[in-house]
Amino acid sequence: MSTSPDVRHKRRRSGEFVVYFTIIFIAALPFAAIEWVCDVFRRSTLNVPGPLARAWLEADRITPVIFSN
Repeated sequence: MSTSPDVRHKRRRSGEFVVYFTIIFIAALPFAAIEWVCDVFRRSTLNVPGPLARAWLEADRITPVIFSN
């Protein structure tokens, strides 16, 4: 039985990964909040990704890099 190349299996994340992700997420929150406030004033709209989404994306971008080696 073959599977389609588009099918992705969700990898189970280790406890260590979750700990690092959480630390990075919490550290990114203040910076994401400041960036969000600046974007709201710059664009004069609330239609921009919020600070939690920004911090989540940053943690989701950085944590796999730590575990890639």
